[in-house]
Amino acid sequence: MPPSPRIVIVGAGISGLSLGYRLQQHLPLASITILEQADRPGGTMWTLRENGFQIEIGPNGFLDTKPATLTLCREVGLGTQLVEASEAAGKNRFLFVGDRLQALPAGFGAFLRSDLLSWRGKISLLWERVRRARTDRSDESIDAFARRRAGPEAAEVFADALVSGIYAGDPKLLSLPACFPRIAELERVYGSVSKGFAAEAKKRQAEATAKGDVYERPGKMWSLTGGLRVMVETLVTQLKQAPLYGVNIGSLQKQGDPHRAVWRVQADGQDAWEADAVVLTCPAFQQAKMLAEVDHDLALQIGAIRYNRIAVVALGFRKSDVPMPLDGFGYIAPQNTRRDLLGVQWCSSIYPERAPADCVLLRAMCGGWNRADIVDWDDTRVLQAMRDELRLAMNISAEPVFHKIIRWDKAIPQYHLGHLDRVAQIETRLIQHPGLFLGGNAYHGVALNDCTEQGNVIAERIATYLM
Repeated sequence: MPPSPRIVIVGAGISGLSLGYRLQQHLPLASITILEQADRPGGTMWTLRENGFQIEIGPNGFLDTKPATLTLCREVGLGTQLVEASEAAGKNRFLFVGDRLQALPAGFGAFLRSDLLSWRGKISLLWERVRRARTDRSDESIDAFARRRAGPEAAEVFADALVSGIYAGDPKLLSLPACFPRIAELERVYGSVSKGFAAEAKKRQAEATAKGDVYERPGKMWSLTGGLRVMVETLVTQLKQAPLYGVNIGSLQKQGDPHRAVWRVQADGQDAWEADAVVLTCPAFQQAKMLAEVDHDLALQIGAIRYNRIAVVALGFRKSDVPMPLDGFGYIAPQNTRRDLLGVQWCSSIYPERAPADCVLLRAMCGGWNRADIVDWDDTRVLQAMRDELRLAMNISAEPVFHKIIRWDKAIPQYHLGHLDRVAQIETRLIQHPGLFLGGNAYHGVALNDCTEQGNVIAERIATYLM
């Protein structure tokens, strides 16, 4: 290993920042340079603070189903600022189906009483537990999986809603094992998803009892008192060298020994950096552009990963102008309903201090794979469409006292059918380019937890490579 290895990370989103922090632990003598095209860190993970409102422009929090992000927050001194989503947000979620809000069933009795499915649809979903598992290991869309395991009604209501809430994509195009690997694994191991969830919950409960701990069901959502921006800003302060902003990468060049290459990262101007290892954590379409001259075929594979388009519309209302109680997380409109929005989060009911005391904050999401055109609408049209939707679903007729529209032309990577094969081919191709590593949310999960977890994995790989 060089006495002071040089590492360049391209991208100062949460993937790049968490990776930089972990690399400092693995390689304390390394020189770690993080380059960022924008004028601030965080990428899509950032919190706006305007007029007493606190608005997340990207992810709204993270789950504790994986420990990576909670562990990272506590390590950097943010343990006391962690805030758990309200109990109501965890329990009460809604779908907009049949031109009205309907609660997602929280238990078996509520499921039987629900109007979301017909009796035939309910029986088909309950039959999932005894259906024979699929032995074919070829790729399968989320829609096809849901229809096969739970029936067409459950696919059109629950599977569509799940995909809309996480990927804002098309369940007929998205790969189940790529997007929801745990669900695919439950069928493979237990023969049934519902049996698998029950068996794993029982196992976790037994393990907690054996340790003398109180069992808590995983799946709680977390943020920070000052919003997710606080995690970004704190990670920056933990770095020995602050990221460099406003850097547009023109090209990458591989030099020297093919088995232990030196990489040259060239900016559009005169600036350049030489490195023993380079990590691209920026979006896939940017990675593809940077790698076009290094490896045309690799760049084509990476560039084939598609993204959707999303507009985030934050709306502040006076509490007195909202006629219904905001006792929950919010609602989703399944994409097959072709509404003008994907869903609405009741942000001020999920976390405290998201709005002034006499106001509430809602965050509407629109666009997505099937309604990308909405992102091109002008502000007046977008705002009117959101108001029309809220009037229909929540009976809100008053004008908002605050609004903010954030557009993402390339928002969430879409793990379409064949994604896992594509990633395998990309990783095989990378073997030809020692010292080059790929990160970000384009490959192994789009959630915040996936990004911080991959930061841990890639840091270990780089440390092993350089030793």
